[in-house]
Amino acid sequence: MSQPAATLGLADLARLVFAGQDLQPTWNALMARATANPPDLGAMLDLSTLLQLTGQRAQGLALQADALARQRRFRRKVGTGTGPRLLALVAAGDLMASTPVEFLLAGWNGELDLLFLAPGDPPPTPTADHDLAILAVGESDANAPILRSLSGVVKARLRPMLNADPDAIAALGRDRAPARLAGRDDLVAPPTRRLARAELAAIADPFPIIARPVDSHAGAGLEKLETAADLRGYLTRQAGETFYVSPFVGYAGPDGRFRKLRVALVAGRPFIVHMAVSEHWMVHYLNAGMAEDAGKRAEEAQMMATFDAGFAARHAGAFQALHAAFGLDYVALDCAEDRQGRLLVFEADTAMIVHDMDPPDLYPYKGPAMRKLFAAFQALIAARLV
Repeated sequence: MSQPAATLGLADLARLVFAGQDLQPTWNALMARATANPPDLGAMLDLSTLLQLTGQRAQGLALQADALARQRRFRRKVGTGTGPRLLALVAAGDLMASTPVEFLLAGWNGELDLLFLAPGDPPPTPTADHDLAILAVGESDANAPILRSLSGVVKARLRPMLNADPDAIAALGRDRAPARLAGRDDLVAPPTRRLARAELAAIADPFPIIARPVDSHAGAGLEKLETAADLRGYLTRQAGETFYVSPFVGYAGPDGRFRKLRVALVAGRPFIVHMAVSEHWMVHYLNAGMAEDAGKRAEEAQMMATFDAGFAARHAGAFQALHAAFGLDYVALDCAEDRQGRLLVFEADTAMIVHDMDPPDLYPYKGPAMRKLFAAFQALIAARLV
C-alpha cells in the first residue's frame, strides 16, 4: 500500500479562514505542491478543503474528486505526531459528510489517517498500521450505500473501533431517529416523514408544519408552513424531489425567544457545544446574532457554566435514553426544552460541526467547555486502547 499523502487537514485550514487571516500564502504554497510533477495529492486535498471553506463548494468537490481518484488515504500529524495512530473511515463530500474528528483531537498527540470510502467499495481489510479506528461516515442519502456495505462487516474487521455500528449511524436519519425515541414522557422528537414532491403536495396534515429538502443543512430550504397556500408556494420555490416533513413544535421561552443547544454525547455523557438565542424559531448559531448581543452571550456563558448541574441533570434520563437508543460512542444533538420542560430533539448526527474556533476575546467561556469535550473524546480513545 502506498504511503498516505500528508495533509494540513480541515481543522488547521478552518482556523485560518475563521480567524480572517490572509489565505494567499497558504494557497500559493499548496498550489505549488499540487501542480508539481508528480502532484502532491495531500496539497490537492487541502486546496479542495480551502475552496469549500471559502464558499466555493462545487470547485472544491471537483478538486477533491480529482485527488481521491488518485489516492484514498491521507495522513495528518496531530500535535507532536508521537502517540496513537487513529484511522478514520470517512466519505467524500462536503464539510458535513463525516464526523469532524480533527476538531475533537485538539490538544491530542498522534497520527490521524483519513481513509475515504466510496459507494461500491469493498469493506476495508485489516491492517497493522493503526491502533484504533473510528467509523466517521455520516448519515445521508449519499452515504447510505457506504453504510450498507459496511453493515455486519466493519466491526469484525477493524478492532478496536469507535462508532462501529453502521446501522446505528444510518438510524440517525431524520425520518428514522424519532421512531426510536417515541413513548417517553421526558423527551420529544417530532415524528418526521420522508415524502416525494407529489406526496407533500397532497398531504392533509394539520398546519403548521416544517418542510425541508432531504440532505439539506444549516436551514437551507427549511420553512414553517402555516397553510395549504404556503405549501403550494413552498413547492414552487424548491427544486428538490424529496422532503422531510414534521409538525411544528413551539418552544419559545416566556420572553418569546428561542434557545437551541448543540450537545455532544461521548460514551453517553452530555457535553455542551453551544447555545444560540434567537428571536426566530429557525435557530442557527451563525444567524442568531450572538456576536452582536452581549446579553445573549452572557446567557450562553451561564448555560455553559451550569450545564452539568442544570440542563444535563434535568434531562439525565432523556440523555440516557438517547444513548441507549442509538448505541454510539459519539453523537451530537441539536435540542431545546419544550414548553412542558421536556428535552426537545431536533436532530441527531455524528457529522455535526463541533469546533473551538470562536474568538476568545468575544467568547471567553467557550474554550473551557470545548476543552472539556475534547478531553472526554480523547479519554475515550485512550480507554479503547487499553
